[in-house]
Amino acid sequence: MTENTNHLSRRSMLSGVSSGLVAATVVGTASADDVGDYVVGVSSDHGLATARERATSVRHEFDFGQIGKAVAGRFPEAAIDGLRNNPHVRYVEADSEYYALAETLPWGVDRVDADVLHGNGDTGSGVDIAILDTGIDSDHPDLQANVQGGKCFAADCCGEASGGGGPFGCNTNDNTCNHAWDDDNDHGTHCAGIANAVDNTEGVVGVSTEANLWAGKVLDGCGSGSLSSVAAGIEWAADQGFDVASMSLGASSGDQTLKDACTYAANKGVLLVAAAGNDGECTDCVGYPAAYSEVVAVSSTDSDDSLSSFSSTGPEVELAAPGGEIYSTVPGGYDTFSGTSMACPHVSGAGAQVMAQGATASEARTALQDSAEDIGLASNEQGYGLLDAEAAVAAVDGGGGSDDTTAPTAPSNLSSPAHTDTSVDLDWDASSDDGTGVDHYNVYVDGTKTTESTDTTATVSGLSSNTAYDFYVTAVDGAGNESSASNTITVTTDESTSSAPTIDSYTVTEAGSPNPHAEITADWTVSDADGDLSSVEVVVEETGDSSTTAVSGSTASGSDSFKIKQGGGTTYTVTLTVTDGAGNATSSSQTVSA
Repeated sequence: MTENTNHLSRRSMLSGVSSGLVAATVVGTASADDVGDYVVGVSSDHGLATARERATSVRHEFDFGQIGKAVAGRFPEAAIDGLRNNPHVRYVEADSEYYALAETLPWGVDRVDADVLHGNGDTGSGVDIAILDTGIDSDHPDLQANVQGGKCFAADCCGEASGGGGPFGCNTNDNTCNHAWDDDNDHGTHCAGIANAVDNTEGVVGVSTEANLWAGKVLDGCGSGSLSSVAAGIEWAADQGFDVASMSLGASSGDQTLKDACTYAANKGVLLVAAAGNDGECTDCVGYPAAYSEVVAVSSTDSDDSLSSFSSTGPEVELAAPGGEIYSTVPGGYDTFSGTSMACPHVSGAGAQVMAQGATASEARTALQDSAEDIGLASNEQGYGLLDAEAAVAAVDGGGGSDDTTAPTAPSNLSSPAHTDTSVDLDWDASSDDGTGVDHYNVYVDGTKTTESTDTTATVSGLSSNTAYDFYVTAVDGAGNESSASNTITVTTDESTSSAPTIDSYTVTEAGSPNPHAEITADWTVSDADGDLSSVEVVVEETGDSSTTAVSGSTASGSDSFKIKQGGGTTYTVTLTVTDGAGNATSSSQTVSA
């Protein structure tokens, strides 16, 4: 990967393998009003509310379950330091940009033996692949039958980025935008064709041929997108229950929001595949998200099984796949491109073929690793080896698909023997299965799969107090067949037993100095009956200046002072918020004139 850069010219985007397409994190620059694009990760609802309040506008909110939440938007630079010091904020990071990883100017399906799968009748049918990229051409004859829909997360949706983009730059693609998630660049459509073009005797054929394609447009027509757009696409793929997420994009450094999104999707059972990057020749330069442990990082090979000169390498590389001079679909026709972007969807399509046999994402990943062909490259260049799609499918079921298509009986007598303000215990009667046997049970909360259990009991934690939740459980056999839902039960969690902290005294004064500056002092005393005080935050609302004090025990007192340059002649609102260890918070505001 190259160093971070603030600009990427169209010339560098189109200059081909020799120039090495930049895949850098581009930090948002503050506007004339000192406002910048940031993502604020938080650990509590109080932190979430604070982040919302500080933002001048919110682009996206993330809920990564037990991992945490985050707010992406525009924030005054003056508020950023206060947010960084807030105990309920896990991180603050720039909403940086990600770029399509491709060079310029196909044989790969034959090399990975996907054509053998087609001959065996393996098509990937029933599996959902999310192409997180520049979109997919919705009416391409080689893709239309497989494209099921999509969603645009990019700042500029189809046709809005300087009139369209591509290949991998602006103003050259006039594709009709039937949907906001359509492709106005070429890159996403090219990747979609490699993964899953229809076998219809014309054009090209994909590694899989009948999987469902979903377009997550996270990059605009110029081939770039923000960190929050990419993370939102990953979150969407997970929440929709898609099987594979193909990411031919990246940046040279990682971000916590992106890491959280990948962890969240992996926990939801998504097979995440990403391009290693195009910064070769190099020895340790795999980009992100490919470098994350939750993601299959894919390097690129040429038709002679040599490492492509542009391919990034490093210890994170898990598989190699064809990426040099790959012929595939683009809006309005076909074209040849090279890059780890092209290698990535070979693995995504193979992953779909394996998961169509009933394998979970984890099982599919293991099968892809164990079946890879050693082509003599270094481990940091090929990982486990070159992708072998036919061998990977054979590794999970002998290559012809599972004969067990009968789902287990549904669990019965679901009940809740106990619950607290934040958790619910569940138990049920065991299911039966006449095929491969019950492998595990899926527990759903309000229609979303929340956890798995290999026993007939489970505890669901992290719930809100005094809230009604609907629960049901399904059984899954060894072939991946899932039963219907058992009877749904509704359980209301207890009211919280933790009391909110108290503000015993709070006064705000101004020094009354004749100079043009404001000198504000806030004196306070707080207490908590539960004895678990956590923090006191004082914020000058008009400026965003803030101070946070860590406190503990049953009582605490303190004083916070603020000097505001040229701040005389103004009335200020100063807000104090005290929070306890359970996340309960109490606030009070005072006004003072300078």
